[in-house]
Amino acid sequence: MQRHSFGQTHEVTNQVPPLADYNLFSTDVALANALERDGAAWHRDALLRHGAALTTPDTLALAELANRHTPELVTHSPRGERIDALEFHPAWHELLALLRREGLHALPFSGPQPGAMAARCAGYFLHAQIESGSLCPLTMTFASIPVLQREPQLFDTLRDKLYAREHDPRDLPLAQKHSAMIGMGMTEKQGGSDVRSNQTQARAIAAGGRGGAYELIGHKWFFSAPQCDAHLVLARTHDHVGLSCFFVPRFTPDGSKNAVQIQRLKDKLGNRSNASSEVEFLDAFGIMIGDEGRGVPTIIEMANYTRLDCVIGSAALMRAALVQAIHHARHRSAFGRHLADQPLMRNVLADLALESEAATVLFMRLARAFEQSAEAAPASSAASSTATLAERAWRRIVTPAAKYWVCKRTLEFTGEAMEVWGGNGYVETGPMARFYREAPVNSIWEGSGNVMCLDVLRAMEREPEAAQALFAQWQADAAAHPALGAALGKLAATLNGPAEHREASARRIAQQIVLIAQATLLVAHAPAAVAEAFIATRLADGCGESGRVYGTLPATLDHAAIIERAFPA
Repeated sequence: MQRHSFGQTHEVTNQVPPLADYNLFSTDVALANALERDGAAWHRDALLRHGAALTTPDTLALAELANRHTPELVTHSPRGERIDALEFHPAWHELLALLRREGLHALPFSGPQPGAMAARCAGYFLHAQIESGSLCPLTMTFASIPVLQREPQLFDTLRDKLYAREHDPRDLPLAQKHSAMIGMGMTEKQGGSDVRSNQTQARAIAAGGRGGAYELIGHKWFFSAPQCDAHLVLARTHDHVGLSCFFVPRFTPDGSKNAVQIQRLKDKLGNRSNASSEVEFLDAFGIMIGDEGRGVPTIIEMANYTRLDCVIGSAALMRAALVQAIHHARHRSAFGRHLADQPLMRNVLADLALESEAATVLFMRLARAFEQSAEAAPASSAASSTATLAERAWRRIVTPAAKYWVCKRTLEFTGEAMEVWGGNGYVETGPMARFYREAPVNSIWEGSGNVMCLDVLRAMEREPEAAQALFAQWQADAAAHPALGAALGKLAATLNGPAEHREASARRIAQQIVLIAQATLLVAHAPAAVAEAFIATRLADGCGESGRVYGTLPATLDHAAIIERAFPA
């Protein structure tokens, strides 16, 4: 009988090599084309460099290490002093350093120029395909800047540190640091998304009012990235029924640790590299920003930017899972053929590719709307007024709808891509399980699905002229596509129906808004075969507008060509 030495009972075959050392940017034709359209071609070389750096084995290892070695809370020093320090694996700090070097925390504000928002969103999208948790403090820092810019005296002390491209992980008073990160804390135990039920109290130290100093007492149930140098939080003053917004630094002006006591870190399903916490304010020092009682509108400006990043982050998870699935199918054989050569698998991969490209063109279009609606000057003509209104509608109406739909679709998408891998996708030694665990967070953070859909309705009711301008734009785009025009008609009929029916139909309305937006973008910017396949399977009669699974494209479509466009072999 032949004897075998330890570990040599068989030859390992038909296992897929790890996907590494490819360029995230150069292999993504939809992203590259959108960058050109949106006037950000000047950033192409930086994205090529960044896209290559992110897929080196060393960088991929950072993502795995940062999620395996999760943050730890150290409440006390060896001498018994309360310090509430956060300890992270070095991989976490390397990822944050990489993000800041690319300017993804501030680019449109620190270096404003045409296309800067598209450039920043494209870079964010690349990083989010590798590791998601490190993006949380970066997103909040980015989103805080337009809010803080409205407080000139405070912003003058923060500008250089917010714009700095150096990551400074030291737990020191901000004056002693090279750079700053900003977090946010909105939700409390009794309210969740209903922040107007918040009970945290703020007491003026002196005169109070905008720019005044306060002491806060209360709690936050979700306090994102507690290691940040400051947080924007909501609290109630004694003099106003409405909530106010406060800038709460980690250290007080005298250099002592602020009285924001971390109770514990959340044990989360995903997003594990990032710390989320529960805190109590024990007369914590804070500065009022915005007008008293106008805290929700003040911080909503921040939330609008974070919602855009939720869309980008979910689109990135789709892209990452898609590329992994295609790579696997091209190397794995079953029943005598590579998976990628089998008709049903090609159908699944092509369907996923359609969904991914639609998400990509959508977030890049939203990036343009954020830039153009922020820069828009008073209209000088009816045409420019209509264009300005349409840009505002993309930002104010389509963004929450996209946050609902794209984030929701990512849950099913990552599960389908995991199934392509089979059992290898279900274990933690590869990236698919992490993508799947990461998928739900963007649907929940910054407003769950129902909150987003109701926000869509509110936006349309408050800005009917913007909604009309957007629909007029889409009608022109849909002129040559009967199925798209019919979908617009159905959406208009739903919106014009009884008021009591609209809220119950809010999810369907938001879904149709996104699908129509994606379809018009694909018609304008993708090959005809891609656009027609998307419309036929997402909007045409009998396509199954809800509850459909991936892999149900018509057999007559060129599935292989769609897959090749998504990720060239």
